Order: sequence, then C-alpha cells, then structure tokens
Amino acid sequence: MDRTLTDRPRKILRLSGADIESFLQGLVTNDLDAMGDRLLYAALLTPQGKYIADFFLCRDGDDILLDADAEQSPALITRLGMYKLRADVTIEVSDLFLHRGTDAVPADGFADPRAEGLGWRAYRATEQADDTVNWTAVYVEHGVPSAGVELGTDSYILENGFERLNGVDFRKGCYVGQEVTARMKHKTELRKGLAVVAISGETAVGTAITREGRPVGTVFSQANGKALAYLRFDRAGDGMQAETAEIKLL
Repeated sequence: MDRTLTDRPRKILRLSGADIESFLQGLVTNDLDAMGDRLLYAALLTPQGKYIADFFLCRDGDDILLDADAEQSPALITRLGMYKLRADVTIEVSDLFLHRGTDAVPADGFADPRAEGLGWRAYRATEQADDTVNWTAVYVEHGVPSAGVELGTDSYILENGFERLNGVDFRKGCYVGQEVTARMKHKTELRKGLAVVAISGETAVGTAITREGRPVGTVFSQANGKALAYLRFDRAGDGMQAETAEIKLL
C-alpha cells in the first residue's frame, strides 16, 4: 500500500501589479530573472531560514501565477501581504485549477522544473478528471518532498533537496532567509536530510526510525517498496527499523 499525504489540493494565486517581479525577487529562494516562459520552483522562508511554503511560479500575461498547497495558501497570502507595504502588488485566489501528467507536455503546460520524470503542470479553467498517475510513487522515486508531509515549519530547504530540485539560486542576491541558507551551503556539511530508502513492510507516515535503540530519523511517504526518510546521516546504517518495517539505505 502507498502511504502518503502528497495529494493535497492546490490553490492557484494570481499576483498582479507593476511591482510583482521586484517584490517576489526580494522574497523567494529562486531567481525570477531566470523564469522566462518556464515554470519556476521556489520557497518562502522565515528570516531564520526555515521553511514556510514551497510553490511554482509562472507568467500569465502581465501577471504571475503562484501554484501553492491549498492548506498553506491563506497563511502564504497573509505573509506576502506583510511584505507588500506600498508596493503595487495585488494578491488574490484565481479560479484556475491545476492539471498534471507524465506524458508529453501540452501546449498550455510547463515541464516540472524539479527533475526529469516529474511530468508537467498546467493551469486551466476546469478541474482535471483524468489524472491516474500514482504521484506518491513518482515523488518517492525522485526524492521530492511535499508540503505538510516531509516539509514542515522546522524544515531547512537544503536538507530537503531544494538545490538538487532547482528550487534555490545562490547567485541571485538577497531574499528572506538567504543568509542562513547560504551559510548552510558554504560553511557546513549537512548532517541531516531527506533520503530515498528501501522499506520492507508498512508503517504510518511520521513513524520514528531507530537503529540499535537510538533515534535515527523519521519515515514519510511510501510506495513500491521505497520511502522518503529524514535521517541523521551519522547514525544511519544497517539494522534500521520503523516499528516492524525494515529500513535500508539505497
């Protein structure tokens, strides 16, 4: 059985106004100058460098669409509003719906920028009724964390693979949380982080992983005998357990 919370609904926000690009450029982890006509993956962080939300950005005429987790979107709108001050920026919930697939990218779609194999995303006026993809399996296979599952308020994006997933730019200049993120990149070796592991058996999302009686981490989304796990790398190794499930590094 696949165990995950990754198929949470999405909200598509619309940002409009003369200052939207400069406004976002000073807040998010990725470089809007590199967006062009592509989809951009990025996050909003606290000043201490901790995760608030991750999302996709794309242009829609003079506006920018922001594809966010639906549960996070009210707090995200509030946080963006705090930074808006006198900037000419309007933030509202659009009437668009997310469509996605793993076949050829449609004319109105965008390739998922995080990794090859993650398919495409499109934003349309009607709900999608034909999505049969096992997204849990796709995300686990590619080591992709999800809001509200692997990604929480204590998360650091570099520990969750955002550099590998093209979600952070280290040359763009200042943004909220940039100093802590840059220091983690350049001055420390990551001792904890997200990994794809083999799992034999089943256990609940959020179950603690132990090895020789010591805590090692937590197991999250699971599919096809693999799982995403947040691990202390110095303690990981043979003999890891999540309750009765056996965990092995790949």
